[in-house]
Amino acid sequence: MDEQEFAELAAGAALNALSPADRAAFDAARRAHPEWEHWIETDAATAAVLADTVSDAVPPLTLRSTLLSRIATTPQLPAMDAAVAATADPVDRWTPAPATAPEQPDEGPAAPPPPPTAVIQAVSRRRWTRGILALAASMVLLVALGLGAVQLNEYMTRPAEIVALQQIEGAPDAQSSTAELTDGGTATAHWSESVGKVVLVSQGLPQIADDESFELWFVRDGAAVPAGVFESADGTTTALLDGSMEPGDVIAVTVEPQGGSPTGEPSSDPIVTIPTA
Repeated sequence: MDEQEFAELAAGAALNALSPADRAAFDAARRAHPEWEHWIETDAATAAVLADTVSDAVPPLTLRSTLLSRIATTPQLPAMDAAVAATADPVDRWTPAPATAPEQPDEGPAAPPPPPTAVIQAVSRRRWTRGILALAASMVLLVALGLGAVQLNEYMTRPAEIVALQQIEGAPDAQSSTAELTDGGTATAHWSESVGKVVLVSQGLPQIADDESFELWFVRDGAAVPAGVFESADGTTTALLDGSMEPGDVIAVTVEPQGGSPTGEPSSDPIVTIPTA
């Protein structure tokens, strides 16, 4: 058994859809190739995801009667010996002998008889089962690719402030400072000289009017340098400051007219100041 066939059987195993013969072959290959175990783990996880997407539904009241009616009117194949079917060799095609073929001993051996019905049914069932397992394996792959695409998309579309915060936290010279807001909340500044960015993370910000905004400032040498504005509907924020911080700067937040102070200077007392030295 090669790895591709094992992957198909692993999908069937995750769906509990293997025949006894396939289960035996699958278990033997699993013992012989522990490096293929990742197929089992992936298929089991995907089967769980697929199960979670199916909502509970009550079957129609007429389902049983309809099924029994179809069974009663559908021609049934003759009984099959399960032992013969399980051990039957695959048969691709066969040509039945003519119904009224005359005896011609001098023209070679007679055409071989058709295989038993049990063999034909076994081959058909095996092909159908392998087709279902291949479909299951394809579904597993598509779901895995879909989940991977979603995760990749989420990673690639992260907000700039989240990317900056992760860069700062991963830098060897990462620093932070926390201060309390006048109304009891907290604000923490995160920065790194090597990254060259500053991010403010705060909670418990006061409610402000719709025509107002929060504005960030670098306060240095007695002057305030604008560092961007932000909004907060729930009192929390993660904001990336515009510009570069210099050693000894104090980070401040004020409440200004919407869009920021029209004069470029704070028009009110800060609701929080965070020293960085």
